Amino acid sequence: MFITNAYAQSASSGFSLDNIGSYLPFLLLFVLLYFLMIRPQQKKQKEQRDMLSALAVGDEVLTAGGIVGKITKVTENFITLEISEGTEIIIQKTSIVSMLPNGTIENL
Repeated sequence: MFITNAYAQSASSGFSLDNIGSYLPFLLLFVLLYFLMIRPQQKKQKEQRDMLSALAVGDEVLTAGGIVGKITKVTENFITLEISEGTEIIIQKTSIVSMLPNGTIENL
């Protein structure tokens, strides 16, 4: 009397529309995350790689440490920067943050 009957659940095999409805918020969240965070970051990394590969002697650059200089020598991994008349430093290519328009150093 106090014990209720137990019935077996029907086994749903395969694909159903109810399953899609439960995963839809996660799918939408992933798509939103991709377009707002992942894709712009990949685009920025590609632009940085292209800029580093296009560096040439005579370009004026800004380093991550805030040093502004003119490139005097380019190798595969390192760059020689002239930061003042007769003063040169060797830095890694990856520490270059941006290229400056030519003539920027003369205006400083």
